[in-house]
Amino acid sequence: MDNPFDRSAENLGNITGLEHVNLEIPEQGPASDFYLAGLGFTRDPYLFPGTNNMWVNVGRTSQFHMPTGDALVLRGHVGIVIPDRKALLERLDSVKDRLKGTKFSYKEHNDYVEAHCPWGNEFRLYEPDLERFGAINLGIPYVEFNVPMGTAQGIAKFYKEILGAHIKVESNGGGKVAHIAVGLKQELIFRETDKPLPEYDGHHLQVYVEDFGKPHDKLAKLDLITEESDRCQYRFEDIVDLDTGKVLFTIEHEVRSVTHPLYLRPLVNRNPAQTNRTYSLGGDAWNPTLVQSLGAGNRAPDPLTAPKAPTIAKRRAARMAAGA
Repeated sequence: MDNPFDRSAENLGNITGLEHVNLEIPEQGPASDFYLAGLGFTRDPYLFPGTNNMWVNVGRTSQFHMPTGDALVLRGHVGIVIPDRKALLERLDSVKDRLKGTKFSYKEHNDYVEAHCPWGNEFRLYEPDLERFGAINLGIPYVEFNVPMGTAQGIAKFYKEILGAHIKVESNGGGKVAHIAVGLKQELIFRETDKPLPEYDGHHLQVYVEDFGKPHDKLAKLDLITEESDRCQYRFEDIVDLDTGKVLFTIEHEVRSVTHPLYLRPLVNRNPAQTNRTYSLGGDAWNPTLVQSLGAGNRAPDPLTAPKAPTIAKRRAARMAAGA
């Protein structure tokens, strides 16, 4: 049968999703002002309701986890899709007085709004873009890390051969950029820089993988496993050159199987435009709707004329013929 589609274009690779980024915070008050009141996200209403940890939902599948501790700062930035740029700017402006004396800031760019949390983490907030970010109006499409010059190619090779990820390496002026697919329209980006990088402080990210065992075996042979968490999770930190063993970059990975109880857990998200002054009944929840298309199909006008006629079409034709 004639096939006009590139079926491999829909493959995700072994990493099926980037769920959360973990950044410790010293106190929840400024975090609430920034992540909830400013960015418009939603605190998870079910898990960790106390002051020792704070989970913040960002769309259907992504979260920030913020245990109480010394502030952790990601060496790069997190890309986030938000529904409404104008409303975002109004919210950020509304919290600036409460966040005076911290590292909070925000700035408009043509393509995105740059915002820094009270402890200096950088976020780039984009409006929805179906082609670039897929059919989401709220979520985390990428996390980008700054890495030393000459490491992008080796980092990409590590993810491909150890974790079974789809990869792409591009040139970027004086350096290279490695793109690692970690879910549907989600990626980790490793961008080479010649600027000094701060020491790794322990922040981490979490991914789900379909093949859970083989990556573990390969990591174990390289003596890279740092924690055997439970039956559905393990951790590692170092990304190494597979030819020399040299550490190229360090970022803790919390690796979970798709049999983990939290996989595909429904996340509650509020509509940040809803207020007591402008309350609309039924408008409390975030609306994830973003029109998408499967593209043109390739169905024959008469299924029976197709090179391989579908069984159901044959049965329907036979019934019609019998009844005629």
